[in-house]
Amino acid sequence: MESAWVAVVVRAQVGDREAVAELVRGWHEPVWGYVRHMLGRADLADDVSQEVWLAVVRGLPRLKEPERFAAWLFTIARRSVVNQLRQRYAEQPHVDVDEEPDPADHVIERIDVRRLLGGVPVMEREVLVLFHLEDLSLEECAEVLGVPVGTVKSRLYRARRLLREEAGS
Repeated sequence: MESAWVAVVVRAQVGDREAVAELVRGWHEPVWGYVRHMLGRADLADDVSQEVWLAVVRGLPRLKEPERFAAWLFTIARRSVVNQLRQRYAEQPHVDVDEEPDPADHVIERIDVRRLLGGVPVMEREVLVLFHLEDLSLEECAEVLGVPVGTVKSRLYRARRLLREEAGS
C-alpha cells in the first residue's frame, strides 16, 4: 500500500471524517468490483459493499498496522461475500447467479471477462480477482485468503490455465 494511504488510514483511525471519506472514495470501486465479481450481481454488490464499509468504519480504530489496510479491507470484503453466499445458498439452493443480468454487461460484454470468470471455480476465481483485477500482491492475497503464498501461486497458475481453456472453448 502506498505511504500516502497509510497517513489517510491513521487520520481516519483518530476520527478524521474527511479521511474516512477519502478512504471510501479511493477504495470503494476496488471493493465493489471484487464483491461484484464474486457474487455475480450488481445489486448484491451494492448491499454487501455497504456492509463492508460499515465494518471498516467500526473496525478502523482496532487496526494495528495501517500499512496493511488493503489486505485488511479485502479480508473484510471476503468475509462479507462468504456470509452472503452462505445466506443465499441456505435460502435458495438453486439460485442462478445470473438471474437478473446487469444492463451494463451488454456494453462490450466486458470482453467476456464475466463469462470467463463464471467458468472458473470459486477459489481460483477469487485469487484472479484479487491479484489481477484488484492488484493485490501475492502476500496480500495470501493474507486475505488465509493461505500460504505458495497456495496463492498454485491457485493463480490453475486459474490462468482454466481461463485459457474457457477462452478457447
